[in-house]
Amino acid sequence: MNTAVKIAGVEFKNPVTTASGTFGSGIEYSNFVDLNRLGAVTTKGVALTPWPGNPTPRVTETYGGMLNAIGLQNPGIDVFCERDLPFLEKYDTRVIVNVCGKTEEEYVGVVERLAQEKNVDMLEINVSCPNVKEGAIAFGQNATALYNITEKIKKAAKQPVIMKLSPNVTDITEMARAAEAAGADAISLINTITGMKIDIARRKFAIANKTGGLSGPAIKPVAVRMVYQCAQAVKIPIIGMGGIATAEDALEFILAGASMVAVGMMNFHDPMSTVKVVEGIESYMKQYDVEDINELIGAVE
Repeated sequence: MNTAVKIAGVEFKNPVTTASGTFGSGIEYSNFVDLNRLGAVTTKGVALTPWPGNPTPRVTETYGGMLNAIGLQNPGIDVFCERDLPFLEKYDTRVIVNVCGKTEEEYVGVVERLAQEKNVDMLEINVSCPNVKEGAIAFGQNATALYNITEKIKKAAKQPVIMKLSPNVTDITEMARAAEAAGADAISLINTITGMKIDIARRKFAIANKTGGLSGPAIKPVAVRMVYQCAQAVKIPIIGMGGIATAEDALEFILAGASMVAVGMMNFHDPMSTVKVVEGIESYMKQYDVEDINELIGAVE
């Protein structure tokens, strides 16, 4: 039984990774999860310099999920390379580093720094960041801006590049095509959906930022639909995410066209959820006599 998948020449032992921002850089979960069991660890977003993040409160539960407005708090690329990458090197798992920035120059600076690191297998570029030079519109909400940032990153990158798409657009396939046209090796989707919650007893916003990113099971049907649409629109591989809680959820994404899947919010609810998804996919393959996981990719009829 083969559970290995290949994306842009990189082979993963199984199709399960972690969604950026929900698993730290692996250190935080290593007492709960055998990282060797995962196809890859996808790290929290890393910027050129330390980011303090947004004011608190920054997280609130919602029906079927959660809202967060962390603001991509992170210690910056230097700390990440000195502390987190050496830790991950001890494990038999691929490493996907999520990259964030507020300008094209910041993104490129992180990508150039990571080009020097031998144990980084792929880069995932978070284009939901606000482009401060263009009125704080996210890079991923404008096809031209997405094309331009993808093209610049590809020129600077030594590792294959995954562009992580925002669902907060009119047509997700337009963004997928722009990323592909600019040379992206793969795309990942979906990032969180913009939402809001109000505390009616206090008559105040539940999070200080007013709006936040909705994640969890509530968004899964939207995510599966968008992954399927993008699989029909582009030829590059897709990493699917958005509300995956079980192996059954993961298999929906794979059948819709995803080559890999990422478990996100469920890491907070059950730290072992990633390994349970891996084991559940293996059980499904045995039950239905599937010899190769790749037979299932895009196999929905």
